[in-house]
Order: sequence, then C-alpha cells, then structure tokens
Amino acid sequence: MFKKWKYNLKNRGDLDEIADSAIMTEGDIAKIEKPFNKRLLNFFWMILVLVLATLFGRTAYLGIVKGSYYEEIANGNRIRQIFINAPRGKIYDRFGEALVNNVPSLDIIFFPSDFSNDESKKNILLEGIKKTFPDKYDDLSQKINSVENNNPILLSKNISQEEALLIIENIKILPGIRVQQKAIREYTDSLIFSHILGYEGIVQKEDLEKNPDYLPTDYIGKRGLEKYYEGYLRGRYGKINMEVNSLGETVRELGISNPEPGSDLILNIDSQLQKKIFDSLSSILEKNNLKSGAAVALDPRNGAVLSIINIPSFDNNLFSKGISGEEYSKLAEDPEKPMFDRAVSGEYAPGSTFKPVVATAALTERVVDEHTQIESRGGISVGSWFFGDWKAHGFTDIRRAIAVSSDVYFYSIGGGYGNIRGVGIEKIKEYAELFGYGSPTGIDLPGEADGFLPTPEWKEKELGEKWYIGNTYHASIGQGYITATPLQIANSVSAIANGGTLYKPRVVSQIKKGDRLTDNKPEIIREGFVDEKTLEIVREGMRMTVTDGSAASLNDLPVEVAGKTGTAQYGSADKTYGWFSSFAPFDNPEIAMVVLVEGQEDETYNTVPVTKEVYDWYFKDHKR
Repeated sequence: MFKKWKYNLKNRGDLDEIADSAIMTEGDIAKIEKPFNKRLLNFFWMILVLVLATLFGRTAYLGIVKGSYYEEIANGNRIRQIFINAPRGKIYDRFGEALVNNVPSLDIIFFPSDFSNDESKKNILLEGIKKTFPDKYDDLSQKINSVENNNPILLSKNISQEEALLIIENIKILPGIRVQQKAIREYTDSLIFSHILGYEGIVQKEDLEKNPDYLPTDYIGKRGLEKYYEGYLRGRYGKINMEVNSLGETVRELGISNPEPGSDLILNIDSQLQKKIFDSLSSILEKNNLKSGAAVALDPRNGAVLSIINIPSFDNNLFSKGISGEEYSKLAEDPEKPMFDRAVSGEYAPGSTFKPVVATAALTERVVDEHTQIESRGGISVGSWFFGDWKAHGFTDIRRAIAVSSDVYFYSIGGGYGNIRGVGIEKIKEYAELFGYGSPTGIDLPGEADGFLPTPEWKEKELGEKWYIGNTYHASIGQGYITATPLQIANSVSAIANGGTLYKPRVVSQIKKGDRLTDNKPEIIREGFVDEKTLEIVREGMRMTVTDGSAASLNDLPVEVAGKTGTAQYGSADKTYGWFSSFAPFDNPEIAMVVLVEGQEDETYNTVPVTKEVYDWYFKDHKR
C-alpha cells in the first residue's frame, strides 16, 4: 500500500504536478529513517534476563541455604577497631641522660560491645572471672557492672605474665575480655625528679570531659612535665580493624595503620646538679633533725631552669605502676606533705632575701644614695611600738646594710624614720612586681603559685584594719603579709645578677619530633626596668655578704660568690624559714640559686653550707 504526502500550496494549478512528484513508497521512507537492529535488541533482552536470574538465584541461596549461617555471623561477629598505643615521648636532661623510659606492660581491657545486652554472656563472664581471678573478683565485677556505655574500659593495669596466660587459656569463659599490651613509665631516680617529671595515670571522668578524643583505657599526664607537655608526649594511635567472634577471638585482620610516637623532651635540667643539691640539702636536714626544704637553680643568662628540689619527695613510679589506695592515703595524709611542690607552689615570707628589692627601690626613688649612713642601735621605737634589729650594727651605708642585713636600715628606707622619708608600701609593691613578685613566673610546670604583695586597701577590705607604719616596716624586711615562692626569689636574684633582665623560667630546652628539633627559646618578661648603676650597687652589697657579712664561709670557694641570707619567723617564735639566695661567678654569673630550709632555729644559717658544698662541686668537678 502506498501513502501520499501532499504539500499545501497556494497555487492550485501546480497541485497535480507537485503531488505526483511527492508520492513516496515505504522503502523510500526507510531510507530516510535510521534503521533499527532487531538482533541487537534481542541480545540486550537475553543479557537482562540472565542478570535477573542470577540475582534471584543468589538471593534465594543466601536467604534459604545460607540464612542460618549469616544470621549467626550477624549476631556473633563484630568489626572491632583495636587501637595501638603510641610510644610516649621520652624525657632527657640537658646532656642527654634519660630521666624516664617506657617499659612493656599488660592490661586487662573489657569490651561491653561484645555483649549486645545479652545478660547470659555477662553471667558467663562474671562466673569466668570468679573462677580465673577469685582474689580480684569483687573489684573486676564492680567495674563491669558499673559500665554505662559500649566504650572499652580498663579493668586492671600492669598484670603479670601468668595472669595474661590465664586469660588466654580461659578465653571461652571470659567473653569481652582482652589482654592489651601497653607501655608504662619507669622513672630513674624517682625521688629526686618526681616533682619535675610528675607522672601519668589512667584517665578519669573529668579528664575525658576535657579531652573527648581520649579513650577510657588511656593514660594521661597528671602532674609535672607529664601533664604540662601532655599534648607533645602523647603521640597518635595506630589502628587495627579486626573481625572478632562472639567470644572476642580474632577471625581476621581487615587493615592496620601504624602509631605515631610522641615527642621527646630535652630539658635544661642538669641531672648531676639536681642530684648534688638533693643530696646536700637532704644531708643538712637530717643532720639538724629537720624535715623540709627546697631549692631552685637558674641560668641568669637565659632563664634556663638547672634544678628544682623538693624535700621530702615521693616515688612517682608508684603511680605509673598503679598505686594502691593504702599507698596513696599514706602519701596524701603525711604531715610533711611529700607530694607538695614547695619550690613552685609553696608561698613563704621571703625574709631578708627581699631586701635587695627594697634597696633598689630606695636608690631609684632617691630616698638614699650609695653613701647615706643610717645608725642601728638594735631597733627603733614608734610610739609604744618597738621594732627590733637582730643586732646593733652601728652606722651602715646601703652596701653594708645588705651585707650585714640591718633591719633598722631597711625599716628606715622602706617606711621612713627620722630624716629618711621612706619609699612607702605602694612603691615597694611596684618595684617588687618589676622583679617578678606577686604573680606567676610562667614556668612550664603546672600548679605555680602567685605569691602575695599586700596593700592598705587589701588589709582594710580583708581584715577590717587600717594600714600602720609597722606593716610597712615588716614588708621592708620581707615579712608581714608578703609571700613568695622559692622560684620567684630565684628569678628575682637572676635579674639582679644579669643587670636587669627578668626571664620566663624554662624547664624544657627542646622538643624532638623524629629528626626535627624545636627550640624552646628564652623569653624575656621585662628588661631595662632598673638603672644598671643601681643594680651594680646592690650586687656589690650582696658580694659583701660573702666577703664581710653573714656568709663569710663562702670566701674560699674557687669562684667569687654574691648572696643574701634571710630568715622569716612563722608559727611559734623560735621557728623560721631559713634562706640563702646567691649567684656566681660574681663578674659573669652563670648560675643563680636559692635554698630554703623549713623549721630551723632563729639565725642558724643551714642554707649557706648547702650552697658552699654545691658551688665547690659545681665549679671544681662538674662544670662542662
């Protein structure tokens, strides 16, 4: 059959001619249209049917033939992510001596996710624990029953090899239990370095709130450098993805990423100096039947912390290995407070070690000059009040007043007396703050105390009393309401020794990450805040303390030493804090040191013999 295609034209006369020429057959049309390949269409249909048949068959096989098998897999197997603990960074002294190492340890970890709310498995576990570890049952069962979520928890740390083998042998009756290898800290000379290094311990709930990326089985720095530099020491986890069955047994490993070790710390601490000061101070305390003391040694050229000593001390290895409640209570309740960091956190009346600051204020404010003489007859009277000196010194200028520690001289230049107008408490506070009193030094250790500098306003508000001239007198000799840490006093002495630069003390010198070293560079708090000539006069007075004053026993040392003795009463009238602050060599200081003894009798200078023994060893036998 033919189809006719006609064009609608306006010229009727041409219609027949054009109509005839426009008639096409079906063959003509097929030539114009794109041909369609029926064989190709049939091929596609066959492929589609085959694919659908295969999928249907596989579905039937998995659902009917293998259904029970995969149901068991779904119920029993888990994809567990095992974290590989990163080696914690080591800590070295300035000469590369290791102060802490990592030693292998085994922990018992519990995975609550293995139970899926299956109480029967939990009962199996508890019975298994009772059989395997009857002596630990109460403790372990309490921890298991107190689990609040599916996060793994630490059940027991630092277990023995025998205990680990018991778990492996009895794994079928201990579902959800796993032995995990970790590393714990082993501190060398722990009593000597514990307050500096601190320790690490298992994370607590409050730690996890502050560090949400930690696991409940993690360890974290709790004190000292371990806490302050936690972010550097920790490193990063490695991970193993594992398929485990309902008993917690590994079916296969699915992939692994290696851990990244933590950074090492290289300290400014001189470990041999640390040991020497600790031994010398311990010996003098024992000899005089005293219990407590502290010392700080700094490099006045850059603020590097060479040594920090606290006596009594504690063994930080107890904490890394898992301290018992009884051991912790014994430490915490000890009246001598062995865990208290006296050097950094202890606030004491600085006594006469504060006098160089008052001398600097008086010279700068022109209350006196270097030649001004003030007589001490053993004390001064103001109305009915008498303010005593420890002896009658006669006439002294400012250098000799520092050397012999004349209280009358400093009463006069601090609070005013006779024709000396005095600096006044506001200026005393101002200059003390310049030398670092009354605020933290910023040392890279946690728990630093502020110390305290009083004001008339503070006394009025807190004590409901007005400020009297006697309060200024007491402040002028470093007593009354003034308090400072041994570290603050040492930093103040360093600024006097180096000509007026106050540094931020630094325990850590470098941070080592692989082959990359990052310097913890010296940081200046302030400089140029006192005239160099003024500080030279004060330094000369401190030198006279050794040549002509209360520390004359240091005269035979191999280098020239400058210093300032000090005592401050506390508690009962016959007990004092004994101080000695010093620096050496006098012309080019490279070490500044403060030694504190608690509880000595009035005017007994136990701190001077310690300083002598340390400096004699340091400059004769040790200096590198």
